[in-house]
Amino acid sequence: MRAIWKGAIAFGLVNVPVKVYSATEDHDISLHQVHNADGGRIRYQRRCEVCSEVIDYADIEKAYEEGGRTVILTRDELKAIPAENSNEIEVVEFVPSEQMDPIMFEKSYYLEPDSKSPKAYMLLRRALEDTDRVAIVQFALRDKTRLGVLRIRDDVLMLQSLLWPDEVREAKFSSLDTSIKISSQEREMSAALVESMAGDFEPERFTDEYQEQLRQLIEAKLEQGESLDTEETFGVTADDAGKGEVIDLMEALKRSLDKKRGGGEEKPAAADSKSTAEKSTATKSSGTRATATKSTAAKSTATKSAATKSTAAKSTATKSTAAKAPAKKPAAAEAGTETKSRRKGA
Repeated sequence: MRAIWKGAIAFGLVNVPVKVYSATEDHDISLHQVHNADGGRIRYQRRCEVCSEVIDYADIEKAYEEGGRTVILTRDELKAIPAENSNEIEVVEFVPSEQMDPIMFEKSYYLEPDSKSPKAYMLLRRALEDTDRVAIVQFALRDKTRLGVLRIRDDVLMLQSLLWPDEVREAKFSSLDTSIKISSQEREMSAALVESMAGDFEPERFTDEYQEQLRQLIEAKLEQGESLDTEETFGVTADDAGKGEVIDLMEALKRSLDKKRGGGEEKPAAADSKSTAEKSTATKSSGTRATATKSTAAKSTATKSAATKSTAAKSTATKSTAAKAPAKKPAAAEAGTETKSRRKGA
C-alpha cells in the first residue's frame, strides 16, 4: 500500500504522527466504451464551450455558478483556505461506540505510526480499548473539511470519515403511517424463520458472483479468438490516451499497415478505405467466424461479408470481392462487356 496523506493526531497535549492509507479498494473489472461496428475506443474530451478547443488539465480551474453569475476559483486560492492546509487530525471528544450510526460512515483509512517511537500511537490505541469508546475527530483531506471517527480494527487505528448531519436524508414515507395489525401468530412465525436462518457473519463466505461470471465471459471470448488487437485496431497507445487528442482511425490504420508491410508499396486510396476492424478481423479470425458472430470483431466481419447493413460495407464489397476472388470476377466482367456490346449492336 502507498500512503495517500501524512499528518498527526492531536490527542490533548499528545501528538501522534501518522501515515494514512486507503483501507478499501474496488475489485470490479474495469470496462470502457467502444464503437460496436469496429471496436474503436470512445474517449471523452475536456472541450471548452466558448472557444471549442480541447483544454489541457493544467489550464482547468474550478468554478461556482449562481444566479447567472460564475465565480472562478484558482488552485492557489483554494489552497489558501486555512482548513485545507491543516495536516492535523484533531480529537474533539470520545463517545460510546454504540452511538455511531452506520449510515454516517463514508470512507475508511488505516493509520500507521510515522515516528521512530510508536509509543504515542500505542497509548491512544490502548485508551480507546480500555474505555470502549471511539474518538470523534475533524480533519481536512482532498479539498474537503471532514468529520471522522477513530476506532480500532485488528490492533490498528482506523480513521473513518463521516457524513455531515445535513448530508443524511430524513426518511419520510406516508405509506408507513398506515395502521396495520400484525397478529401474534404472524410474529411468532416470522421470529421462527429468523431463528432458522440465524448465524455469525463471516464476510469471506460471500463472493461477487457477477464479477466472477464477467471474468469467465471475458476469458471464454479470449480463448475462442473473439478479440481485437488493441494497438492495431484502435490506433491508440497508452501515451495517446492521456493527451485528450482526437485520433483519426483511418490514419492510424494506414500507419499500422505501412509498418506491417515494411514500407512497401502503398495500396490505392480506394483500397485503403476499409475499416480497421474489417482488415484485422479478416486476417485473425478467418477460421472462427461461426464462433465469433456475437463479438464486435464478428459483427464487423459479418457486415463486410453480407454487405447489407452498412453503406461503407456496400461501397467496399465489390472492391473486396475483386481482390479476393479473381476467378469469379473476370467471368462476371466478361458477361457485362458482352451484354453491353450486344446492346450497342442492337
